[in-house]
Amino acid sequence: MNLKEAAAREAALKTLLDTVKDAYDDARKDTRAALETAAEETGVRQVAVSLPDGPDIATVSLSSGEAAAKVVDEEAFTAWVRDNYATELERKFVTSVRQAFVDRLLKEMTAAGAAEYADPETGVIHDVPGVEIAPARARTHSVRFKKDGRQQVMQALREGHLIAAVLPELTAGGAE
Repeated sequence: MNLKEAAAREAALKTLLDTVKDAYDDARKDTRAALETAAEETGVRQVAVSLPDGPDIATVSLSSGEAAAKVVDEEAFTAWVRDNYATELERKFVTSVRQAFVDRLLKEMTAAGAAEYADPETGVIHDVPGVEIAPARARTHSVRFKKDGRQQVMQALREGHLIAAVLPELTAGGAE
């Protein structure tokens, strides 16, 4: 393959890749919205995926999001640490809390599900200012293919069973 042929092949594949990525992103948003609606209305959080007139090839499942403690007001948090755990401060040109201490506190608050810290030595439970339990990972969904699900999809594409339904942008000939 010469340079001109290699460049033409890349340009064609790049066009296909961009079109498929846009279509995939749209399909993912549509699936997520439908899963969210189903979860709210009926409690359904997963669906089997089948080829037209064919076997199940995958399962699409809604995952739960996660919440975690995070510092949202650095000044309030640092003041609380200064007043209660001064040995955990690092003094440079500015005062900051040692990262290992921040990490430990946030991990413990995430596990507790509250912006509170129970001092293991004194038993005192502190309401920690400047920290909130907030979404750390958005709720999403996943596609898990059955053992030969991907091969079945590729076979259906090769046989022309999916292209018009899955990628109308590619088959419409540029018509909108």
